[in-house]
Amino acid sequence: MEKNPPAPANNHLNGNKNKPPVFERFSIKVVNATGSPWAFIIALAVIVVWAVTGPLFGFSDTWQLVINTGTTIVTFLMVFIIQKSQNKDSKSIQLKLNELIAATKTASNRLIDVESLSEEDLNTLHRFYTKLASEMQKNLDLKRSHSVEEAMENTEGKLKSRK
Repeated sequence: MEKNPPAPANNHLNGNKNKPPVFERFSIKVVNATGSPWAFIIALAVIVVWAVTGPLFGFSDTWQLVINTGTTIVTFLMVFIIQKSQNKDSKSIQLKLNELIAATKTASNRLIDVESLSEEDLNTLHRFYTKLASEMQKNLDLKRSHSVEEAMENTEGKLKSRK
């Protein structure tokens, strides 16, 4: 049985020159750009210009329609860009968590890929862990943490188990 999964086909870290798909590259650039202070400043400037031109156009229906149409179009398109970015981030986080679960000797492997469970199954697990947390709080002093020595012992135990 193979311990490590195969590297992704387009993994730039492994020196592979394949580029991500066009939409992915585009969405990364758009999310980075729209999340910048400059994007906010530009959007604010557009609103200020629109508001200042109100008296020039007599606050007409067309004047209002311009901003409504513009913001609706931008919002509609951004929904897809943001969703693409969130899907990728969510998948990355899930993979990292799966790696931590798989690598932690005492963690339950049943939680690997938990995101693919039904809502009913997730609710069942949530109730179980809520009850477990409630029971743990009875015996847990939140002001006390593991000592450095305990953390070192845990690390040494992990290292020994790998040999």
